[in-house]
Amino acid sequence: MTLARIGSLEVRVAMSASEVRKAQELRYKVFYEEMSAQPDGRTRRTKRDADEYDPLCDHIIVVDHENLQGMAGRPKIVGTYRALRSDVALASNGFYSAAEFDLKPMLATHWQQGFCEVGRSCVLPEYRDKRTMEALWVGLWAYAVLHNIDVFFGVASFEGTQPDEHQEALSYLRHYCQAPKEWRVSPQPEVAGELDYLPKDEIDQRAVIKKLPPLIKGYLRIGAYIGDGIFVDKQFGTTDVMIITLLDQMPERYKQHFRNLTGLDRKN
Repeated sequence: MTLARIGSLEVRVAMSASEVRKAQELRYKVFYEEMSAQPDGRTRRTKRDADEYDPLCDHIIVVDHENLQGMAGRPKIVGTYRALRSDVALASNGFYSAAEFDLKPMLATHWQQGFCEVGRSCVLPEYRDKRTMEALWVGLWAYAVLHNIDVFFGVASFEGTQPDEHQEALSYLRHYCQAPKEWRVSPQPEVAGELDYLPKDEIDQRAVIKKLPPLIKGYLRIGAYIGDGIFVDKQFGTTDVMIITLLDQMPERYKQHFRNLTGLDRKN
């Protein structure tokens, strides 16, 4: 199912087991070969990043129609996200990020909202530009409209398992981007990471923003909030924060841009 098209880039929901496998292979290349995730035996053997949540998720992929592969000349998958809607999650294993963060207060307080967890976001190095990120977000907008989603949430990561290396950036997110109390999500107490946050007046905002991971920077541009605290993911070699994106609070210029590109608009 095509969600949007920007030039040669098409963003769509994977429609076959083969496309899902290729998305998992892309995730393996980024998380395990480029970054520092630690594969178990099965992951190392298959060269795919996969878990028990993959069969429950929709896999949103970006393909490049100018980069054709194989005898069939299929466009290459250059970026991916996976999406787990609340109705599916609550009827099965729950949400992936619930092992890291306590989602219950947010879900209970805002039970009338349509929630969707997004994660496992990755893009091939040569496609990490504004156009590909735009394609992913246009696709998420279309997906939200089609499935009546009000809130996207999920973890976003800093590289490395030493939070102190990102002290200033994490302090900036805490002081300037933290979610309102009724939307705040905290790490599960038994796995919460530790960090001494800097005072607000010791943070060089301009320098921090330049160094933020592109995914987190992109979320902040569209008005996303950051949850409380951090989780250190030793398997993936990352320090995670929770992102909460309220689509109705997205800046109007982004909403209008997404409407123009997709022809789709939210009801509320």
